[in-house]
Amino acid sequence: MAYTTTTKQSYGNRVSKSFKGIGSGILLFIIGTVLLFWNEGRTVKVKRALNQAEDVTVEMPDISRADPQFEGKMIHATGDASTAEILTDDLFGISLNAINISRNVEYYQWTEHSKEEKKEKIGGGQEITTTYTYSKEWVSSPVNSSEFADPSYQNSNFVLTTIDSKQVVADVVDFGAYKLPPFLKNGIRSAEVATPQLTEEMIKEWNEVLWKRDSSATVSVSTGQAYFGRDINNPEVGDIRVTFNYTPTPQTVSILAVVVGNTFAEFVAKNGKNVSRIELGAVPAANMYEAAQKENKIIAWIVRILAVLLIIGGLKGIFNFLSTIFAVVPFIRRVIAAGINFVCTIVGLIWSLLIFVIAWISYRPALGITFLVLIAALIVLLVMRSRKKKSAAANTTA
Repeated sequence: MAYTTTTKQSYGNRVSKSFKGIGSGILLFIIGTVLLFWNEGRTVKVKRALNQAEDVTVEMPDISRADPQFEGKMIHATGDASTAEILTDDLFGISLNAINISRNVEYYQWTEHSKEEKKEKIGGGQEITTTYTYSKEWVSSPVNSSEFADPSYQNSNFVLTTIDSKQVVADVVDFGAYKLPPFLKNGIRSAEVATPQLTEEMIKEWNEVLWKRDSSATVSVSTGQAYFGRDINNPEVGDIRVTFNYTPTPQTVSILAVVVGNTFAEFVAKNGKNVSRIELGAVPAANMYEAAQKENKIIAWIVRILAVLLIIGGLKGIFNFLSTIFAVVPFIRRVIAAGINFVCTIVGLIWSLLIFVIAWISYRPALGITFLVLIAALIVLLVMRSRKKKSAAANTTA
């Protein structure tokens, strides 16, 4: 059942908050502008670094021996990553010959969700109705229910115990005659399921911990999982589930890196950007570079959209006080607010476009200047067409 609260803000408080929001708006506008400009530079530098690395990449067909002819070169190689190490999770009796083991912990908890509805009042006041709903969900950390809005749900959460999530990676991972450094071996991920191997003594110790909170709770083990609670098929608040994954050895991988002795380093491009990559399976160098370029483009667009939203949001924060001042008459405030939103969106997009052009001129002069010329030509064309229409209208009237 939903729980609602209603709060009221006076006209004076609203105006005061809107003026305070100017500072936040200016900060958001600056952050968005800087982020937009920086992102264009980052995108170009990463693209050029990848192109430079690809141009000098050579194939290493045999990784079974450390070949001096590849020393200091950017190579592409495919082979088995393997380790002789036995990785363990002592809490759950797991012991495997693996490249890595991960333990993922989740807690069954009440979670709070809220939704606000604002109503304007004559005189500039505002009534805010907040609706709170609650649901039981698996989450990565315990939820503090003492701060829930609904008193009937406050302090409704507890956990049988707390367990840390963790990942263990083998210290030494061989790649033929070479050793994989952390930046490569940490990129090897496989979702094989590892099952806990709890002894009777371990089960007894865990149950003693659980019984301190709930005398009917026990630990049970199934494929890839340890469950703490009464019934694995009917979870209750406080229950815990722990899942385990590992990357078996050997694991076929493809890498892009610089040979340094019997290990590898990242390629450092002329612009200072580092390039390295590891993928599961036998993947050609061209495909690996293509995937890296696609990732760079995706990141670029995500950051661009975020930056533009920050710029527009910043402008709205700066000028929002104008609509708040006229809040004494809700209809007028809504009209002014709609106008501010529209103008801020248009100005924000124009400003973002301008920053794009400046960044492109800085990082990609040819493309930036070409784009600037096209914009200028478009503006001239629109002005000329406007003048022709006005002239035609004047002639018709005459």
